[in-house]
Amino acid sequence: MNPISSLKHLASLFIAVGCVTCTSAADTNVTYLNVEQTQKLIVEKKPVVLDIRTPEEFAAGHIAGATNINFRAADFEKAISMLNKNQTYLLHCASGNRSTQALPIFQRLEFKSLYHLDGGIKAWQKAKLPVE
Repeated sequence: MNPISSLKHLASLFIAVGCVTCTSAADTNVTYLNVEQTQKLIVEKKPVVLDIRTPEEFAAGHIAGATNINFRAADFEKAISMLNKNQTYLLHCASGNRSTQALPIFQRLEFKSLYHLDGGIKAWQKAKLPVE
């Protein structure tokens, strides 16, 4: 196989497999989930659901049993640093923007097991899943 063919083959493998779980230098695994996968995770692994929207957004509707820690609060990093870093967490916000921005903080604090709800609560609600 010539070098160009090898590169094309390698690229097609990356496209076919994709990146579902990514690991940082801090050894924090982040697994990105769609709504269906998130539903299954909640039932099977019972992670701590962290909703990092504002308290007002949280009050308007959230996933049952979720804990609210406001990403925009001045003490956000301090608040999450108090959490058990060995626990499994499902992280989300409204659309995925804030939770994606928060991931490096969780990684820097060396959380061991993180799941990210792609599309946030908006994707959850679009799938007509219940909120409290």
